[in-house]
Amino acid sequence: MAQAILAQAADLPLPFPIPARFGVAKMATARPVISVYKFDNPSEKSGTVAMPAVMASPLRPDLVRDVHKNMSKNKRQAYGLSMKSGYDTAAESWGTGRAVSRLPRVPGGGTHRAGQGAFGNMARGGGMFNPNRVWRRWHRRVNVTKKRHAVVSCLAASALPPLVMARGHRIGAVAELPLVVSDGLESVAKTKLAFEALKKLGCGEELQRIVDSKKVRAGKGKMRNRRHKMRRGPMVIYAEDNGIVRAMRNIPGVETANVSRLNLLKLAPGGNFGRFLIWTEGAINKLQEMYGKTSDAVCPGKRRYSMPRPQMENADVARIINSDEVQSALRPKLEPPKKMPKLKKNPLKNRKLMAK
Repeated sequence: MAQAILAQAADLPLPFPIPARFGVAKMATARPVISVYKFDNPSEKSGTVAMPAVMASPLRPDLVRDVHKNMSKNKRQAYGLSMKSGYDTAAESWGTGRAVSRLPRVPGGGTHRAGQGAFGNMARGGGMFNPNRVWRRWHRRVNVTKKRHAVVSCLAASALPPLVMARGHRIGAVAELPLVVSDGLESVAKTKLAFEALKKLGCGEELQRIVDSKKVRAGKGKMRNRRHKMRRGPMVIYAEDNGIVRAMRNIPGVETANVSRLNLLKLAPGGNFGRFLIWTEGAINKLQEMYGKTSDAVCPGKRRYSMPRPQMENADVARIINSDEVQSALRPKLEPPKKMPKLKKNPLKNRKLMAK
């Protein structure tokens, strides 16, 4: 019924069957169409596009967190201790019979270092136990299908305002999510024009939040070209780069990405999905071409890949358990037997106890 009401309100047929993720079964979780706003005048709409089926995929925060953890390890640079660290001395053990430990000791005399222990990890200046080596397994391999499932889950989470707000994004002035603008935004080549376009789209409060969040990093990172920390802002996803990358790259917190090369590390910073995404009309259309119009078919833009399906038609487990059909098939709750308190009787006054 919910799907029929949505289709009648939009006067358009549903572009795909929307699976249920929460609440009552068969309830629509996304709108059938998305409004396209003009980037220079967001008060006017230039048209509508169909909601991609990928926006109704099941949410898997555990999968996103695991993939992000493993993918973030692949940019680490190997480091390790020198093979001579703690062992660059001619120490030898004195053996037994001297009332000292058999730990190797530095030879010589006339200095405090002579006679001190060496080599052992318990000795000052000695070797380290299990030091870092460059042949350590620094990187992790992640299955391609697993990474694709995580990306799909991030795209679905970006269409839900509660999850986007839970990440800290200020979207109170944004017209709707997903936010789709006309393709003219891809041709903006000046940072000033790009900044004004984002403010007109309702991102002014979000951009100010990014500027206010810039702080000096705690620790030694500020001596290693990581002096400041700053929050992540919206990410603009485009289909063709006609100057948008150069225009957006100097705006604090704003990132850009091609719709054909979406990266999970940018879609879910810190392993938490729900990033504020701004789509161009060409990017949202290409997204539907990549993943298809239905969630049951094989994605035409991905080789041998189908989008994940929800494991349950109705994810409200409490409603299922408390339903009349399930409760009628369960046996009644057993009451535990009542235990009477044991009375302590006085044997001096009780003849039966005295007889024992």
